[in-house]
Amino acid sequence: MIKKKIGVLVLFALLVSFGVKAQRPTSLRINEVLVINQDNFLDDYGKKNPWVELYNSSAGTVDIKGCFLTNDKNNPKKYMIPKGDVLTKIHPRQHILFWADNDPNRGTFHLNFTLDPDKENYLALYDSDGKTLIDEITIPAGQTADISYGRSLDGAGDWTTLSKTTPSTNNVTLDSNEKIDNFKQNDPVGIGMTITAMAVVFISLLLLFLVFKQIGKLAISISKRNAKKGTTGETVVPGEVSGEVFAAIATALYEFSEDAHDMENTVLTIRKVARNYSPWSSKIYGLRELPKK
Repeated sequence: MIKKKIGVLVLFALLVSFGVKAQRPTSLRINEVLVINQDNFLDDYGKKNPWVELYNSSAGTVDIKGCFLTNDKNNPKKYMIPKGDVLTKIHPRQHILFWADNDPNRGTFHLNFTLDPDKENYLALYDSDGKTLIDEITIPAGQTADISYGRSLDGAGDWTTLSKTTPSTNNVTLDSNEKIDNFKQNDPVGIGMTITAMAVVFISLLLLFLVFKQIGKLAISISKRNAKKGTTGETVVPGEVSGEVFAAIATALYEFSEDAHDMENTVLTIRKVARNYSPWSSKIYGLRELPKK
């Protein structure tokens, strides 16, 4: 009993620790960066500025309030993400965008530094203690205008120049379905699809027929089995009369016998039987007297 309680407590502690870990900012990642914004995404003021995208790789909502973003290795606390803004909560597998416009007075998501298009740019994300490094990246110099630099997969993978700029969305987006494209290429008329669909329908009907047939057989078997059982639940052997039948016959005979006699059935009545003949050995034929002349 004690071991069982200990096991439950350990399991509960693991679940709690996992849930707490899923809510911590340590699951955040710097995901994509655009250094030169000439004709790209606009901020909430209609301005074109460099931007930094963060990604929540955990399965829980993470609030990044109090965390720090910086472009200076010697100053981890350069920009503290303000507290009290409900928009700082990042839902699971979602993104959030910060504008590197060196104008923090414009709001929570406007940094107090910008990115230099002529040299390398260092970016780092620190936890709310200002000491725990969550993620960092150095963007190479010579970035192309309106071409972002990011991870090959959201929250993971190597950093590379992305063929498509994707602010606040997945770095890899699918514009087509590879399986459908292959099907169209190999079966342009649709004959194969028709045959496949008909085969699926036929096999499904066949399986349904077999299933219902077996269910019917089982139901008939159960009905026959129940029909062979008596009211008391005992099995009746074919050709054998049950005890209830004999009891009913005996009761009927008893009632009939009471109605057929005017005397009590407990009184024994003896009557003399008159015979109209005598057997040849009877004593009346003995020769005790002489025959009369």
